Amino acid sequence: MIEIYIDGASAGNPGPSGAGIFIKNNGTVERYSIPLGEMSNHEAEYYAFIKALHICIEKGYKVVSFRTDSELVNRAVEKEFVKNKVYAPLLEEALQLTKQLDLFFMKWIPSVENKTADELARAAVRKNN
Repeated sequence: MIEIYIDGASAGNPGPSGAGIFIKNNGTVERYSIPLGEMSNHEAEYYAFIKALHICIEKGYKVVSFRTDSELVNRAVEKEFVKNKVYAPLLEEALQLTKQLDLFFMKWIPSVENKTADELARAAVRKNN
């Protein structure tokens, strides 16, 4: 099973933001550091998830296990519901993308276990113009 670690970061709230995606695939690793422009930290977390799903779909990864330190995103995906309507379209897009996968899991992990994705997200913040 392919493991995908995701994180979003913002310098300010809102502020320049980035997505960090770290993929472990049968002994190989992939790293993505994607600038996202101006947004809140929570939006960056959702966009990191969405970008990672797009990568999985483009690469033909069908059985995936996501790891995130964002309790907000993890809970929203688990319940397929979000209280704050600002995030509703992002959650809906993500849920639609997960339907293109054969098997999808998401697990909350402590920040200490998500350091690589965090570093990639912080590097992406610095890439914003």
